[in-house]
Amino acid sequence: MSRQPNSSPPGDKPVKTAPPPPPAWRHWLWPIALLATLVLFYLLPGINVSQPVSLNYSQFISYANGGRIKTAEFESSSSGSNTTVTGELTSGKSYTTVTPPSSTNLAAQLSKDGAKVTYLPPSSGLGSIILYFLILFLPLIIVFYWFSRMARRGAGGLQGVLGVGRARAKVFDSERPTTKFSDVAGYDGAKAEIAEVIDFLRNPDRYRRAGAMAPRGVLMIGPPGTGKTLLARAVAGEASVPFFSVAGSSFVEMFVGVGAARVRDLFAEARKAAPAIIFVDEIDAIGQRRAGTGAVVANDEREQTLNQLLSEMDGFDMTEGIVVLAATNRPEVLDPALLRPGRFDRQVTIPLPTLAERTAILAVHCRDKKLGPDVDLSVVARGTPGFSGADLANLANEAAIVAVRANRDVLSAEDFDAARDRILLGRREGSNVLLPEEKNAVAIHESGHALVAALSDRADPVAKVTILPAGQALGVTEQLPLVERHLYGEDYLNQTLAVRLGGRAAELVELGQGSTGAANDLASATDLAIKMVREFGLSPALGPVGYPEGGSVFLGGGGAGLSSRPFAEATQATVDSEVARLLREAEQHAIDLITAHRAELAKLVSLLLEKETVDGSAVYQIVGKPAPEHRPEELVLAPAAHSATAPADTTLPAADARAADAAAEG
Repeated sequence: MSRQPNSSPPGDKPVKTAPPPPPAWRHWLWPIALLATLVLFYLLPGINVSQPVSLNYSQFISYANGGRIKTAEFESSSSGSNTTVTGELTSGKSYTTVTPPSSTNLAAQLSKDGAKVTYLPPSSGLGSIILYFLILFLPLIIVFYWFSRMARRGAGGLQGVLGVGRARAKVFDSERPTTKFSDVAGYDGAKAEIAEVIDFLRNPDRYRRAGAMAPRGVLMIGPPGTGKTLLARAVAGEASVPFFSVAGSSFVEMFVGVGAARVRDLFAEARKAAPAIIFVDEIDAIGQRRAGTGAVVANDEREQTLNQLLSEMDGFDMTEGIVVLAATNRPEVLDPALLRPGRFDRQVTIPLPTLAERTAILAVHCRDKKLGPDVDLSVVARGTPGFSGADLANLANEAAIVAVRANRDVLSAEDFDAARDRILLGRREGSNVLLPEEKNAVAIHESGHALVAALSDRADPVAKVTILPAGQALGVTEQLPLVERHLYGEDYLNQTLAVRLGGRAAELVELGQGSTGAANDLASATDLAIKMVREFGLSPALGPVGYPEGGSVFLGGGGAGLSSRPFAEATQATVDSEVARLLREAEQHAIDLITAHRAELAKLVSLLLEKETVDGSAVYQIVGKPAPEHRPEELVLAPAAHSATAPADTTLPAADARAADAAAEG
């Protein structure tokens, strides 16, 4: 028995269907337009009249002497040379003739013979005829324009489909951005490395004599808002070579193969303009790690785009005179083949700005603003640890908005304080939103935070205490570090735990019970204690082991936890018991401090209830200690020894907001 070939499933080959027929009413457009033209032809005056009889001057005089002229209309020309006479003969026919300019006697003679004589002003002549014909053919013109527009729209759609493979790169060649390296404050090391690449493209012979080769690619990595794209714009403004800018998400669309085609087109255009610079923003959109064998989910289109990019940067076809700049805040997801030398030779880390860099960034963003004499940008920068360049730009803008609300053009230090609180905490509410007993409880809670922080030698100094609600916080205790820490010692972390639990400890001492206001404090303290035990090896029971939670380097963990723990259940029980021990010890330490200084706590509570906002210096005056101040030698941060780096996930709050947020569940 012979086997008959089976037809493929219907889903394998798409059935070609004819385009839908045009609507029936479109076939009636041309007949309607012709009919309208005929109607206008018969209705418009001066178009359908019979042709007049043309007479010369002698014939006209003969007809006039014979009394054959019934009407005569004299129309002088605009130049005044001749006079055109039109009218009707006694036989009913129309006539036209041209007479000399002085026709007064002729008109008088015609009038005496019984003809009706009239005078007309000079007419536009050809213009009126053209207007008549435009109105006559207007329906045909409208229909023709409509059909041509529909045809162009269809051709444009076809051209869009045929041009999907073209790279949508914006070229900054003759008209470059006005951003320069002088507009990018700080990051001298990053700017030096990128400027060296630009210099290589400008003066390749100097490097070639030393045997140096230009880097193929420079990858800028760092947290969001640190100025990676701003640096690229500065490169475009400084470069004397063509600069191609494209976003990583613009390579991949709905059509298969579009990404690879656009990569080829982008590098082809760059080769024509070489030496040139290509900037790919958010390269993680196409450069993510390729799926391994047996992967459940794969993206063939994105992988084809990545393969084409790898081939263009360092493949069989060698590319010279093209440098690729890229920016991302997710370097951990990039494919290893993309990061190897020969493709991205350099990785420039752009971290959060330091104190000096924040001061310079604020100076850049305050160029167009009028600052009051009480504004010290270094003080403002000290109050914004952990802020990125974008955060600082937002801070300066919010301060200007606060000044405008007060009908002022000059920014004061209070405007920057209010703007910082607005960014960190939210909109400030009035004190009337709290009941009297709630206001007293919030004052006790925040006084506990402030008192424990002021009595702890290693904790960050208290900057401000307030019981005015802001955002979801009913009260706030702000701590600002004197110096920017890169390493956190165990004593600092233990005292930080005590400060975070100081509000709950004050409630237990003064009110005899806790409240829901400590929910945020407990969550942050527990998170820090878990890191101390699991990641920092600060637990004697668990020993020097580390089990990091994972997650993005610059975007934070944020996601779900590990699907399977890299340790046993017994280890998890040890972790839980050690975390509980650290929290209990920190809470007991805070209770002991508050119990020994209940008088100072009562004074601070009374001051808060009276003024609602208390400066940090008043807190230290109550406890009888001098307020911590900057020392010049502390402003110069020495590099940490043994190449030690601060853990990526231990970033402490910029302003340690202790919120009695009353987020009661139920």
